[in-house]
Amino acid sequence: MAAPQSAQSVANPQNDNSINIVVRSQIVGLWGMEIPNNKKCVEYYNFKSNNQVIIKSAAEWSTGIYEYQPSPENSKIGALALQVKYDNNQKDCSGHQQDQAGEVSQYFVQWRNINTIQFCTSEKQDKCVVTLRRVLP
Repeated sequence: MAAPQSAQSVANPQNDNSINIVVRSQIVGLWGMEIPNNKKCVEYYNFKSNNQVIIKSAAEWSTGIYEYQPSPENSKIGALALQVKYDNNQKDCSGHQQDQAGEVSQYFVQWRNINTIQFCTSEKQDKCVVTLRRVLP
């Protein structure tokens, strides 16, 4: 499935009742990942429009920066680079406790539909390691 298309900005400066539509990357928003061995815990990824990301997993939370590049061809998958800048070094949903500050991850992003994406380690889409479902736009 192709990545959703972005909206375009429209403004009418001569009208006090003008409407502004803001263009943002389709990955922006709150996404959740269910943990297979802990169904009661959801790991959340909040991709902000200013390229900052907040990750919350049980007692662990991290902040960082990301860069998402959608494919110029909708039939191809996009790319995501994510760098953790701060990690509070608490246990995550999987029960692991590891300070991930400074870690850089790179993924290919496969859109299954407008509300489901997968992070893959291969452009061939055969090694997808994470499935995220949209919680909030």
